[in-house]
Amino acid sequence: MAEPIHNSTVKTWIDRHRIGAFLAITYAFTWTVQGVLLASGMEPSWTHSILIGFGGFGPPIGAAVVLWASGGDLRQWIGQFFHWRIGIKWWAIALGLPFVILAVGVGLFIALGGPIDPRSLPFPGVYLFVLAWGTVWGGGQEDLGWRGFMLPLLQEKYSALVSSVLVGVAWAGWHLPLFINPTTTHGGWPLSQQLLWLVSILAGSVLWTWMYNSTGGSVLAVAVFHAGVNGMGVFHPADTEAMAPGGVPDPWLSLLSEVTGTIPLVAIAVLLITVYGADRLTNRKIPGSEIVGLGPQNSEKDKHV
Repeated sequence: MAEPIHNSTVKTWIDRHRIGAFLAITYAFTWTVQGVLLASGMEPSWTHSILIGFGGFGPPIGAAVVLWASGGDLRQWIGQFFHWRIGIKWWAIALGLPFVILAVGVGLFIALGGPIDPRSLPFPGVYLFVLAWGTVWGGGQEDLGWRGFMLPLLQEKYSALVSSVLVGVAWAGWHLPLFINPTTTHGGWPLSQQLLWLVSILAGSVLWTWMYNSTGGSVLAVAVFHAGVNGMGVFHPADTEAMAPGGVPDPWLSLLSEVTGTIPLVAIAVLLITVYGADRLTNRKIPGSEIVGLGPQNSEKDKHV
């Protein structure tokens, strides 16, 4: 039986605009969830955090729809999240590099006069929960879309560095509702801190690309690395009372904390570009659309994003 014309037309349009369709669906899903949360006026809570994480499934949903419409291999695409055979070296880097980033950032924070209180550090075992939560619900789930779909498609036309920046810009814009909602962490940031966050997102995008390309397309490694970097904030020994006397954040100390957290990411990104080169950000073949079972687009592919 022939496929309905309207369904065929929609699928053809999506196939011709794979990245554009991916971004449209990704933003629509996440921004709808975030918009409902904002309108509800829900205060910070576990339910609030869970719903924020649910909104983070926009990228994999967007990728799944495009793969369905374009005849991609959904099983092969999802398999990237279970690709764990990457070697001890890369697991050591994925799990250990976040601690190096934290150590450098804390060292700079202390050197520049930032107040610390080691007694405020949580029980080390909390990190296991932070890592697990961040991998599957608190950020890592995004990577099946950003890194497991958008990145390999972009790398067929652009260098790894340019692709990283393009993903980073889309990734940053996707977070916009979090800055509008005053009940989120991002909602209380001043403009200077928002700009530094943007720099860290772009630098982080380079690191995530390096991890993805170097592990042969392991979204699992990227998600764990992502969760690890995000989770380091829990173990920063900054003296929160000194940074916010009377409950009012000290602008200088808040800025210092953000700057010293951003510098290590930028430094590592620059180092990776210097060592591996902007073209691939690795010393091995980089994944392309074949990693998600996609063939070439139709003849109009050069006319559309």
